[in-house]
Amino acid sequence: MKADSTVPKSIARSVRDSVTRLLALVGVEPDGKHGARGEMMQGLGREPRAAEAFPRTDGRRPASRFRAPDIVFEVEAEFDWDACLPPRARTRRWRMQQRLKRGIDLVFAFLSLVVLAPVFAVSALLVKIGSRGPVIYRWRAMGRGGRPFVSYKFRTMVENADELKAELLPLNEMRGPVFKIRNDPRITPVGRWLRRFSIDELPQLWSVLKGDMSLVGPRPPFPEEFAQFESWQWAKLAVTPGMTCLWQINGRNEIRDFDEWVALDLEYICDWSLWLDFKILLKTIPAVLNGRGAW
Repeated sequence: MKADSTVPKSIARSVRDSVTRLLALVGVEPDGKHGARGEMMQGLGREPRAAEAFPRTDGRRPASRFRAPDIVFEVEAEFDWDACLPPRARTRRWRMQQRLKRGIDLVFAFLSLVVLAPVFAVSALLVKIGSRGPVIYRWRAMGRGGRPFVSYKFRTMVENADELKAELLPLNEMRGPVFKIRNDPRITPVGRWLRRFSIDELPQLWSVLKGDMSLVGPRPPFPEEFAQFESWQWAKLAVTPGMTCLWQINGRNEIRDFDEWVALDLEYICDWSLWLDFKILLKTIPAVLNGRGAW
C-alpha cells in the first residue's frame, strides 16, 4: 500500500516538509546515497527505516530515563507535529473540543478506577498466583509529539519475556515494525484470559488520568518500534495516544499490515470529533467482548 495513496495530501506534504528540515538538521543530504530522498521526496512512499536515515552526528544523546533510540530525541525536538493535524485544528472550536475531551478523560478515568477497583484486585491476585514476577508491567511508550512516557498493564507474560523476544522475532506475524504472534509462548494462562477481554489494559486508565494517554486515540508504540517508522507514519503521534482506536474496533491483530493500521490512525486524526470518540467507545464494548484479534 503506497503511503501517498492512503495519507491525506495535506498531512503527507506537512510530514515531508518536516522530514526535509530534520535531514538538514542532522547533516544528511536529501539527495545523497543514504536513501533519505528516494520515494519519500516523491510523496512519502517507502524509504529506509528512520534509525538508518537519521543517525546522530555529534556522538551525544539527550539525558533521559529511557534507553530509546536516538531518532526518538531528534524527532521529539524538531518535528513539526502541529503540521500533521488538519487545518481545522487551528480553530477555536477544535481547541475547545480538545479541552472537553480532556475533561471527559479525567472524569471517566477517575470513576472507572473507583468502580473497577474489585476487578483490579481480583486481576492482581490472579496474576500474582499465576506466575512469578511483578503484577504490573511497566512499559515504555511514545506519546504525543514523540514524548516518551511510562504506561502500565497487568503482566500477561513470563517474567523474562523481553529477553525471550529476540528468539521469537522470526515468528512475527505482522508486516512492519510491530511484533505480534498469535500463540506467543511467553503468555501465561492467566495472561491469555486477561488479554482475551482486554482486562490487562485497564491500568492504562492511570495514564489517562495523568494525561499521557486518552480514552480514544492511536495506540502508542514502543520507542524501538518508532525508530523503524517510515516518515509518513510519524504523524500518528501528532495527537495523544489512546486506549482504544479505529484499529481496535476493526479487528486489532487481524490487521497484519502496519501501513493499514497507521492509515486508520491518520483517518481518525483527520476526521476527529467528540462524536467520533463516542462512537469508537461504543463499538469498543462488543469488540472487547467477542475478543476478535485479541492475542
